[in-house]
Amino acid sequence: MKMNKKRGAVVVALTLATLLAACGNSSSSNSSSKNSTYNYVYSTDPDNFDYSVTSRATNSNHLANFEEPLMSTNKYGEIVPGLASSYKVTNGGKTYTYTLRKGVKWVDAQGNTYANVKPQDFITGMKHAVEAKSETLYIVQGSIKGLDDYVNGKTKDFNKVGIKVVGKNKIQYNLNEAEPFWNSKLQYGILEPVNAKFLAEKGKSYGQPKANAILYDGPYLLKNFTSKSVIEYTANPKYWNKKNVHVTDVKETYNDGSNPDALYKSFQKGDFSQARVYPNLPGYKSVNKKNVVWGPQDASTYNMTFNLDRKSYNMTDKKTDKQKADTKKAVLNKDFRLAIQFAFNKTAYNAQSTGAAGATKSLRNSFIPPTFVQADGKNIGTFTQTDLHALGSEYKFMDLTDAQDGTYNKAAAKAEFAKAKKALSAEGVSFPIKLDLPEEEKQALQLNQAKSFKKSVESVLGKDNVEIDIIQAAEDKYLAGTYQAATGAQSDFDISNASGWSPDYQDPSTYLDIYKPSSGALLNTLGLTPASALTSAADKADYAKAAKAAGLDKFEELTNQAEAITTDTNARNKAFAKAEAYLLSTGVQIPINSLGGTPSVTKVVPFTGLKSWTGASSSRFDGMKMQSKPVTTSQFNKALKAWTAKRAEIAKEQDK
Repeated sequence: MKMNKKRGAVVVALTLATLLAACGNSSSSNSSSKNSTYNYVYSTDPDNFDYSVTSRATNSNHLANFEEPLMSTNKYGEIVPGLASSYKVTNGGKTYTYTLRKGVKWVDAQGNTYANVKPQDFITGMKHAVEAKSETLYIVQGSIKGLDDYVNGKTKDFNKVGIKVVGKNKIQYNLNEAEPFWNSKLQYGILEPVNAKFLAEKGKSYGQPKANAILYDGPYLLKNFTSKSVIEYTANPKYWNKKNVHVTDVKETYNDGSNPDALYKSFQKGDFSQARVYPNLPGYKSVNKKNVVWGPQDASTYNMTFNLDRKSYNMTDKKTDKQKADTKKAVLNKDFRLAIQFAFNKTAYNAQSTGAAGATKSLRNSFIPPTFVQADGKNIGTFTQTDLHALGSEYKFMDLTDAQDGTYNKAAAKAEFAKAKKALSAEGVSFPIKLDLPEEEKQALQLNQAKSFKKSVESVLGKDNVEIDIIQAAEDKYLAGTYQAATGAQSDFDISNASGWSPDYQDPSTYLDIYKPSSGALLNTLGLTPASALTSAADKADYAKAAKAAGLDKFEELTNQAEAITTDTNARNKAFAKAEAYLLSTGVQIPINSLGGTPSVTKVVPFTGLKSWTGASSSRFDGMKMQSKPVTTSQFNKALKAWTAKRAEIAKEQDK
């Protein structure tokens, strides 16, 4: 899922709020039926309620509360039945058949019954996703039998797609290959149902960010959405699992991130149920340290990305065409990119948000979290690091374990830059290289992080060699050129920290596929556009040249080789480790941190909601419980210890 790194302070604060609630099991004497309202902030307006189409977390985090998947997750992250009461796998793992719960209702925004949810609705949903050019088609297009042919127009008969109604109340998916992780894909809206009658009634207004533009079958209904003001939910009275909805009302107030300290003040006054706190800001002095909790890292990875083929210059400090050309040549030089990465003090950068005490707690040094999957009883990160070290002596120092800065090395940065400068000078490049780094002008913490990045890079490499130009822009302009850029040509930066990724399903391909030059969903953050989306021969040649120069063509070959291994999970995961090692060696993106590992105060009973490493389940409020007093550090740590132990017990059972 495409994550939004703009307004890092508030985005992380809001996500941590649900993360703390969505991790497992705990109880508290402070719990009360009166604690049924959750109040906090949001930072970016949702712009699309068509859950079959949107891939943005700023939409999906809300939609996850309105719609229900066939299979959901529990508080330990185990996949459990959702709209489906049961399922079975046949045909050597290629056929999944789900039996729907009886009497599951579609309701409107007022909670009135519209219709029953039927198996045919899942076919309608997928067909609509294709017609609407879903941003999440990549999740299933190569998986469901016949879907790729339908998407590409090789067949116009949707009946040839491997989604069938079988029996009275069953929906069946036929896959091209066995996918043991298939059920983890069901956490996304593209595999959720759509009512055909309602879709036709709404026409072009279907899925607009309005309460009455969709139907609901999940735990909540949208009560109110006023742009840059407020988003409110209320419990769905006809939700099949309403007994598990303890928080009946949710209110999120718009916050532009300009005054982070105000979050805790609102918490103190009782206006908020949660508040992110900032140890390096003045307001931290008034925070009761016995109530500060540090959430664990999750599977999201936020990164910096280089624009490999910049075409837009609406946000720039460059004065001449030669400066633009010189920067483009530098960005396409691998040694230059690595020099920037090795000169980047991520600890100092992260400390702008968390303070010295938490500066390393959320740091990440690989794109795939090192513990995401295993092979031969070892974490995938173990294999990735070994493979990376084998690619060259310049990578030997890199440590890919979490919660420490494993890529900052002044000597290595200078050595890489010396190689880059020699090669670039021979091409006629003049120095310093000017890198535009856009930031939203009101985002104080994000601006401080950018200043930290600038300081570390320029101090290590020398300002006469590299200048980081922080371009402050208004919100709309900043978003248009970064997070909301739809194509590589619209990406308006040389380097950007406005991107991140959260896994769509429990397989390493969910991270690596997004940078494939043929079809990658996040290529725009590298200034590229998927070859499959290009029509102009000139554009295809231009982007292919940039992708090849950066090594992405070889990266795609390695990723495809891993994906071709479908019967040996250990071999598959080790092959993905090799592909990621190569991606890391190119330096086209710089992993920085994850969600979690940040301090907060909360009245959410820790580890009481849903947990998921993939999809949007961890953004759901059902299952969450509140208490009247702030959670103490000791209460949280005790709950974390119990939850971690239970997770380990479950993993051990699954390995048998």
